[in-house]
Parts: sequence; C-alpha cells; structure tokens
Amino acid sequence: MPGLIISPVIIGLVAGSLARLAVPGKQDLTIRGTILLGVIGSFVGGFLGYLLFHHHAGSGLIQPSGIIGSVIGSIIVLLLWLRFGDKSRR
Repeated sequence: MPGLIISPVIIGLVAGSLARLAVPGKQDLTIRGTILLGVIGSFVGGFLGYLLFHHHAGSGLIQPSGIIGSVIGSIIVLLLWLRFGDKSRR
C-alpha cells in the first residue's frame, strides 16, 4: 500500500524535475508544484502512449517507457502552463 503512494510521488518528482530542466526559462514552481507537474505529466504521457500505441500498463507499474512518457507528458503540461496558465507573469 505505501508503494502505491510513494511511487507516483517519486516518479512525479523525477519527471517534473527533468521537464523543468528541459524547458528553458524561469518556472516559479515549488517542490510540491514540481511533483504535481510530474504526476499530471504521467497521466498525460500515459494517455498519449495509449492513444498512439494502444498499450496499457498491464505489465508493471514502473517501466522505462513509462518514465520517458511521464517526462514527455510533463514537458507538454509545463509548456501549456507557461503559455496559458500563469497570467500574473505578463
């Protein structure tokens, strides 16, 4: 049971951190925001992976392709957030 809570947090932190490193510019996100970015990015990456390849996570929770999808999804979410979400920066 604790693994089901800790795994998404760790994957979210890694994916969110890598997305923040990949996207240039300043992002005003806390550590919680980075984790949330990674978790939401994991859902986006998983959904896009399912749409493109018609595979689901039936073969395990943590896979290299899932982590790559999480990072790609996090980059997409971060770019959308920087473009549309943060109106106070303008």
